[in-house]
Amino acid sequence: MASDELFAAYGGKLNGGHPAIDAATYQTDAGTIYLQQPGAVMLAKPNVNLDAMRPFLEGFDAALQFPAYLDDPTPLPEGAALVKAAAQLCYASFGPGRTANANAARYFDNIRSSGHGSVLEHAVYSFLCYGVSRSLTHELIRHRAGFGFSQISQRYVSGKVLRFVERPEYVEQPDLHARFLTRIDRAAAEYAAVAERLLELQAAGDTILTAEARTDLRKKVQQCARSVLPNETEAPLVVTANARAWRHFIEMRANPHAEIEIRMLASRIFLCLRETEPVLFADYTVQSHPDGTHSVYSEYRKV
Repeated sequence: MASDELFAAYGGKLNGGHPAIDAATYQTDAGTIYLQQPGAVMLAKPNVNLDAMRPFLEGFDAALQFPAYLDDPTPLPEGAALVKAAAQLCYASFGPGRTANANAARYFDNIRSSGHGSVLEHAVYSFLCYGVSRSLTHELIRHRAGFGFSQISQRYVSGKVLRFVERPEYVEQPDLHARFLTRIDRAAAEYAAVAERLLELQAAGDTILTAEARTDLRKKVQQCARSVLPNETEAPLVVTANARAWRHFIEMRANPHAEIEIRMLASRIFLCLRETEPVLFADYTVQSHPDGTHSVYSEYRKV
């Protein structure tokens, strides 16, 4: 399946030029909220003003015709434009002999095939990832080089925002799905009961639970009550990474051998990146699997 077709099949949409694949929420009969799919929402992407280079380019011998680089009639996506300018700076390749934007696909193929991926680090993209479990995020945060993470803190939020994530293996299995619903209702109830008892002890002056500030009082209860929560608890986060780091993540996690939940997230992040930057991510192909999941492949690994 082509990536644009899969983006549409997943319910992908553009919001002000920022792609998103959202995830639906469901409720048990007791009102416990859960999700069955990850959501990937691009929050930020490069905003490039190459014309700001004009004084720099005009400062060279006029015979080199460097300013003409800014008058290329073929526009590129913002990230690709930034990466190409950075790469051409390495060789001062702004004159008439430069690679025109119309040939950018060939230019980036040369970068990928030669493994000169450092120029990809200039293009940075931020995602909101939700409908993801603690199990998934424990794997996701192992990607350190080129990544930044801001994740919900169970110490600072109350049980009112508790949501859970159903494993894809359970969704189509009635017995496992029923067990999941029972389990998350029980987990939510247990959290509420523990938090209520801790608040009682805190009000009675229990030494280990006392604190001076109201925020610290809540934190002392919540940091203890969270101990009863399962790995199925949702742990949304904002993730920022450069294009090179995202490529590594996609190659590792949108892989048929990757854990299925993180593969579902990685494939969605890829589709959003491919929608935004068709040039930078043009070398990837989507592969479908009998279980309905997808993986992503490129012959240019570890660029």
